[in-house]
Amino acid sequence: MPRRAKPRFVSFQPGVTYFKPRGIPLSALEQVKLTLDELEAIRLADFKGLDQVEAAAKMGISQSTLQRILSAAHKKIAEALVTGKAIEVKGGEVKMMRPSGPGLGRMMGRAAGPGGTCVCTNSECKTEVPHLAGQPCYQMKCPKCGSPMARKP
Repeated sequence: MPRRAKPRFVSFQPGVTYFKPRGIPLSALEQVKLTLDELEAIRLADFKGLDQVEAAAKMGISQSTLQRILSAAHKKIAEALVTGKAIEVKGGEVKMMRPSGPGLGRMMGRAAGPGGTCVCTNSECKTEVPHLAGQPCYQMKCPKCGSPMARKP
């Protein structure tokens, strides 16, 4: 039996958790699941341009583990693009972090802590609702337009 995965430190919570081909209903598509640690590895290495040693340090993992995570993420993204599948960003063995300078950052409380506000990501709507403790804003839908919500900075 394989050893349980060590939690990876993640300091980014996506505002959007689904990507799909245009014009096809989500219910008609197969889905690929991209975990939060895979998205964080892509963000740090590919988007921010950090080398693998730096990205691995920020996530609290070894460089070889980061390489395996990146390879798996790239394969899933390629599969979705080539075969027309939806991508769902969800799950993984992660610990959410709040960035605080050059180090790993501070651990965030459960679902970014109590209080606060969730705001609609639709630029025309911008509806605000009180944050519900224990439920990340990105998992909520706007009560007016149905768009994803995000934590208000």
